Amino acid sequence: MPPPAETRIRAALRDLALGASVEVPARKVPPPGVLAGHLPRGAAVYVPFPSKGRWPDTIAACERVLAADMKPVPHLSARSMRSRDELGDWLSALVETGVDSLMLVAGDRAAPAGPYSDTPALLDSGLLAEHGLRRLGVTSYPEGHPLVGPVDLDEALRRKTEYARATDSELWLVTQFVFSPAPALAWLARTREAGCTLPVRIGVPGPVALRTLIGYAIRCGVGASARALRRTPEVARLAGRWSPTPIARELAAHLPDRGEAPGVRERVPAVDIHLYTFGGLADAAAWLSRSCTGHR
Repeated sequence: MPPPAETRIRAALRDLALGASVEVPARKVPPPGVLAGHLPRGAAVYVPFPSKGRWPDTIAACERVLAADMKPVPHLSARSMRSRDELGDWLSALVETGVDSLMLVAGDRAAPAGPYSDTPALLDSGLLAEHGLRRLGVTSYPEGHPLVGPVDLDEALRRKTEYARATDSELWLVTQFVFSPAPALAWLARTREAGCTLPVRIGVPGPVALRTLIGYAIRCGVGASARALRRTPEVARLAGRWSPTPIARELAAHLPDRGEAPGVRERVPAVDIHLYTFGGLADAAAWLSRSCTGHR
């Protein structure tokens, strides 16, 4: 029989796996029957929108997710919107498809294609509320943003939170992926101390070739962690592949228990994981399944 601490970690890891969302590129979302074989009903599948993405691909991916009885959460990239009319057309298409949740991102274009340079600009347009879209994920950066300073990031979060209160929207945070629990837990503590009680999804890379992962990391602003990871002796023993198990176990060990916090009546704000699959959905789904059943 495992010791009590190990039993608690396994139970917490199972909770994280059961509540996990996954991120799958639009063209990598499989047909509904295949998707249903990978993920449980009701799973949240985020669909990113790259700088050269095609909106019809996003719509088609959302249709496949819905047909598998899951929840699509497409990215809405502010810098990709060429006009207010285009934004309205895209939102209408999503609503007609059956989408009710969005992941708002600034986007990775060097310059905006139209009038929206960031997520607060999208919110200020008023079009999201006009289309009834009030379930919104927004980005957070435990290791900082390569182009935006911490003061501006804090101000952007304040504006997003005020928008959510004013429009009765449901807002949650999704972080960049991290290679170590330390920056995520430190950021989470600072965020909570600042009075933010929004639900959080901590980004974790799914199983993937290490070279692929490091390339993504450098492009996504976590290059320092990527370089440190490459120098870590344990990496050599992974035969060139990354496993999310060590970081997920550390998060499971250090996150507060779900339910009520000791000595208070309020529930502990939700903290879950968001698995970046980098196109490797089958491997990510297999890892989630093993974590749910307690197998390493």
